[in-house]
Parts: sequence; C-alpha cells; structure tokens
Amino acid sequence: MQSYKKLFTFWFSVIIYDLTVDFTSQNIKSYKLKEQIDGAARSGKQNIVEGSIDMQTSLKIAIKLTSISKGSIEELIGDLEDFLRQRGLKQYTKNDKGVLKWRAMSASLVRKLASSYQDEALVRNLSNLRNLKKQFQPKNIEEEVNLLLTLCHQESFLLDRQIKSLEEKHLKEGGYTEKLYQRRRDYLQNLK
Repeated sequence: MQSYKKLFTFWFSVIIYDLTVDFTSQNIKSYKLKEQIDGAARSGKQNIVEGSIDMQTSLKIAIKLTSISKGSIEELIGDLEDFLRQRGLKQYTKNDKGVLKWRAMSASLVRKLASSYQDEALVRNLSNLRNLKKQFQPKNIEEEVNLLLTLCHQESFLLDRQIKSLEEKHLKEGGYTEKLYQRRRDYLQNLK
C-alpha cells in the first residue's frame, strides 16, 4: 500500500508539480530555468514519496527527505516571486480574496484526495490538467503564479508540521538503529 497517498502534503505536491509543469511550458522560455523550476516542484513531490517509504526503516531519513521537500518548495516560491517581480506583476497577500478562495478550494480538494485516493474516478480527474486548472480559475498569468504561490505556502506550512511531527515521533520512539540494538540486547539477554 502506498501510505504516502494518505498525506495532505503528497496531494498538494502533486497539484503543485502538475500546475508548475503546465506553467513553465507556457511561460518560461529559458530551458535551464524551466528545468530548475520543474525540478524544484518534482523534488518537492518525490522526496515526500521517498521519505514516507523510507520511514519504515529510518525516521532520521524520513525527516531529512521531508526537509529536502520543504527546501524544494521554498526554492520554487523564490522562483515564482522572482517571476512576478521581474515582470512588474503583483504578489497577493495571504488575506487577498482570491488567495482565501484558492486556499479553501485546495484544502477541500486535498482532503478529498487523501481520504479517497483509491477512488479511480477522482484521481483520474486530476490526470487532465485542464480540469484541475479550471477548478481554480486563474484569469491571467498574475493569478496563475499567485495560485501556485498560494499552494506552495500551504505545502510549506504542512511540511513544517510534518517535520515537527516526525521529530516528535523520533524523540518518543527512537530510531531504527536504536530499536535493532534493543532487540539484539534482548536476544542476548534471553540466551543467558
């Protein structure tokens, strides 16, 4: 079972990655910059997947990979802010009406995806990026970039909480090496 598909951070990263690839293919002319931006979005998603899978053997690695995911999303935020600034476009505040609407819409969509990710019809609907973009209805490039920024800020906030939760779990339960050592010690004690 792919347990990472229950994570809100995973679904935010899927949406961010898909919308980013669509955005860069239409708006970024420099191949190098396009690859950098797409790579940051992809890294955000892939490190959540890998960290979730690796958590079965190492909380330390899961924390590290989740932190890398957060760093990638922060890198993407920087690139998107640069895009707006360099073109004289407005960056919306977190209390902007459009931002508040997108935050509510994305939170609702992500909750639905995380709780019913096995519903093929729902997930298949995401496979058509045009349907996804239509849900958020950005009217122009300024809104499209601000939508991506909104999603990235939500993702960054959730990743920060996920990292803190993993650190707390590590504090309470210990790491994989500690557990192996304890099991080995218990085994040796039983031999005596």
